[in-house]
Amino acid sequence: MPEWLVYTLASAMVCVLVVTATVLRHRRVAVDEDTSETPDVLEYMVMMVGVVYAIVLGLAIAGVWEARTAAEDTVQREAQALYEIDQRLDVYPAAFRTQIKEHIDAYARHAVTAEWPALKDDLPVDSTGAELLRRIRSDIAHRTPADELQAQAYQPLLDQVAAADDARHQRLDTSGTTLPAALWFGLLAGALVTLGLLYTLQIRRSARELLLATTFSALVVFLLFLVWSFDAPLGHSGTDSAQPLSDLFTTAV
Repeated sequence: MPEWLVYTLASAMVCVLVVTATVLRHRRVAVDEDTSETPDVLEYMVMMVGVVYAIVLGLAIAGVWEARTAAEDTVQREAQALYEIDQRLDVYPAAFRTQIKEHIDAYARHAVTAEWPALKDDLPVDSTGAELLRRIRSDIAHRTPADELQAQAYQPLLDQVAAADDARHQRLDTSGTTLPAALWFGLLAGALVTLGLLYTLQIRRSARELLLATTFSALVVFLLFLVWSFDAPLGHSGTDSAQPLSDLFTTAV
C-alpha cells in the first residue's frame, strides 16, 4: 500500500472518530452541565502533557531522520566507490575493463533487485553480493601492472573496492526499523492521551471548535506518519533509496 494512501486513510479515520465522539458526547450531556468552563488545574495538566508529548515526538522525528540520512549517505558512498573503480580502469586493457565492469553491473543489479526487497521485508541477505565484490577484488589484486600508469592505479582501485565493501556492510546493518517497540508504544499511547484530552476540555459542537479538533488530530497523525515513514532507513516500499546503485547498471545498459 502506498505511503500517501496510508496517511490519508489514517488521517480520515482519526478525524471522523474525533468528530463522531464529540457529537455523541454532546448528545448525552446533562441539561444542567456547564460546558463553558474548564478547571484551571485540568488546563495546566493538558498543557504539560501536550508539551512533553511534543518534545518526545520531536526527538523521535530527529532520530529517524538522522538514521535515514545516514543510510542515504552510505548508499551514495557505495555507489561512488563502484563508479570510481569503473572510471579508474581506463589505464587497463579493454578486455580487463569489460570483465570488471560486468562484475560491477552484476553487483549493482543484485543489490537493487535482490538485496533491497529482502532488506525492506527484514529478511536475510544471501552472499551473492559479497561474492561479486570478492571477484572484483581478486581480479584487480591478481592483475600485475604492466606499466607505470597501471601501477599508480592499482592500490587506489583496491582501496575503492574496500570502501564499497565497507559501505555494503553498513547498509546491511542499517536495515530494519530504527525505533524500538517500547518507544512506538509510548508514541501511540501519548497520541491517544493527547487526543483524549480534547474531550476533557469540553469542546462544543460549534464549527470552529470541531475544525480545531480535527486539525489538531490530523497534525498528530501526520507527525506519527512522518516518524513511521522515516523509521525504515531504506524505505518501506520500492527501491527509490537504491537510485545511486540503479544508475550504475542503467548507464551500463
